[in-house]
Amino acid sequence: MDLGIAGRWALVCGASKGLGLGCARALAAEGVNVVIVARGADALEAAAADLRALPGAAQVVTVATDITTAQGRATALAACPQVDILVTNAGGPPAGDFRDWDRDTWLAALDANMLTPIELIRATVDAMAARGYGRVVNITSSSVKAPIDVLGLSNGARSGLTGFIAGIARTHLARNVTVNNLLPGAFDTDRLRGILQASADKQGQPLADVSARRQGSIPAGRFGTADEFGATCAFLCSVHAGYITGQNLLTDGGAYPGTF
Repeated sequence: MDLGIAGRWALVCGASKGLGLGCARALAAEGVNVVIVARGADALEAAAADLRALPGAAQVVTVATDITTAQGRATALAACPQVDILVTNAGGPPAGDFRDWDRDTWLAALDANMLTPIELIRATVDAMAARGYGRVVNITSSSVKAPIDVLGLSNGARSGLTGFIAGIARTHLARNVTVNNLLPGAFDTDRLRGILQASADKQGQPLADVSARRQGSIPAGRFGTADEFGATCAFLCSVHAGYITGQNLLTDGGAYPGTF
């Protein structure tokens, strides 16, 4: 399927590895010019080399900055000639007990996982509407649908973003601008491996055993891959998804058992 987005410009956050890189790879493979943003310059340049090697890849621009800061956002936006596609993504806040989180901890989580996407949308959505094309995809978490007690910072911040998106997602739809959220479950990423390792250490069990149990709890029987997540993102960014907005699309291998 031709997604009809070759030549567009995309700003993809948290794109040096994991799900962000999966999204950037899928877009680059469709001929989209991508501006990829992450804090680690070395990992970012390695990701860019991977993207430039893709058949049909267009321009790949790197911006090593902290997207959760005002200066970082300004730098990233300045590097993108126009933002037709915006993929927001930031590392999840740490797990833990809510009794241990002070105000500064909460504010850091809100800055990264709620306010940064809102600021990026605010900076780009009106120009998208003026040009008659725009796609915003926010990478959030399956914990928005099924909260996890030790991920209270993520539950709270991402749920706040979800509520905000529900209120504004239809504002520019008549001018071909959509805003959706992608909710990943367990994907084979550094973050998941870190969580599994911490669990293995706490339980005094081999990582392989902990990982196998987690995969066994997923109806698909495996962890997701960044490339299949990216393909879903690319479709939401395509010309074929202009009738989809304000949605929270779970990509979790069937783990969530609910109807809604």
